[in-house]
Amino acid sequence: MQETSHFDAFDLQNKMIKRRRELLPIWIKVFIWIFFLLALISILILAFGIFLEKIDLSLYGLETEKIYSPIGISVCILYLYKGLVSYGLWFEKDWGPAAGKFDAILGFVVCLFVMFVLPFLTEPHMNLRLEILVLIPYLRSMQKLEHSWKKV
Repeated sequence: MQETSHFDAFDLQNKMIKRRRELLPIWIKVFIWIFFLLALISILILAFGIFLEKIDLSLYGLETEKIYSPIGISVCILYLYKGLVSYGLWFEKDWGPAAGKFDAILGFVVCLFVMFVLPFLTEPHMNLRLEILVLIPYLRSMQKLEHSWKKV
């Protein structure tokens, strides 16, 4: 004779509920974990950067070796924001897809700034940012995800 428990009903109920995390494509799940790690490293760099002489920081073409410079702090803040977006998506927060859309748009703005404005402020050179090719499907995925995210 099989005994039934209250936990069996709870397990059955959880299996019937579709998780928002299942809506995420695999490539976004991979990037979520990468940016979790990079956000943690960014926190450590900001906290202990005073002990480091130089460190290469780069994102979207913003490059520096000085942690406590405007570009260095900007890169760390961008990584922290990407970590926050990763948190929102992985832990199925209501604001996750909206934060992801803003993240993609912010990435576009930074890439365009690096490609078209920064060369005139520093030495003139051609700088093509290929990150835009990843940001386009990311933005499209976040737009599609936002509608189904609210339904689940």
